[in-house]
Amino acid sequence: MTAAEYLAWERAEVGKHEYHRGAVFAMAGGSPRHNYLSNAIGAELRAALRGAGCHAFSSDQRISAEAGERYVYADAVAVCGAVRTEPGHGDVLANPTIVVEVLSQSTEAYDRGEKWQAYQRLASLTDYILVAQGAARIEHYRRDGNAWRYRELGPGDRLELSNGAVLAVDAVYEGAFELEAG
Repeated sequence: MTAAEYLAWERAEVGKHEYHRGAVFAMAGGSPRHNYLSNAIGAELRAALRGAGCHAFSSDQRISAEAGERYVYADAVAVCGAVRTEPGHGDVLANPTIVVEVLSQSTEAYDRGEKWQAYQRLASLTDYILVAQGAARIEHYRRDGNAWRYRELGPGDRLELSNGAVLAVDAVYEGAFELEAG
């Protein structure tokens, strides 16, 4: 399947699918805890970015990780500055600034490996955030010139994004452990 065929086909599908060089992969639904954490960090991200000239998007936003080669979905994404879409595809985000993935057993290796490698090549990306489900633990990769700086955060910590916005780890996880994990 070509990228153009994928984009046309996927727009008509009920479920979400990622695309990588001709191969299409169905995205599985998340557990209650996964969905809760995805929504919680998206809400905290939006609140932290308010007034900063940024736009936060949900997990339904398709991202061009490699134009014409790889299209993915994150659990939350934000763009600071002007939002750009892929030419000819107004529903494909081309310049994510912040990408968030909530880790699941079935996707953790992909989120840390191949997907993360693709994200790193995006010149617009400044922050990559991984949210654990089993404990209050957020991993933050922050662009520092041509390198990435890593920090692990836990209860009581505050995540500072490249643009100075701050998210409280405790606010993201509030109520999460009352729900079933996946």
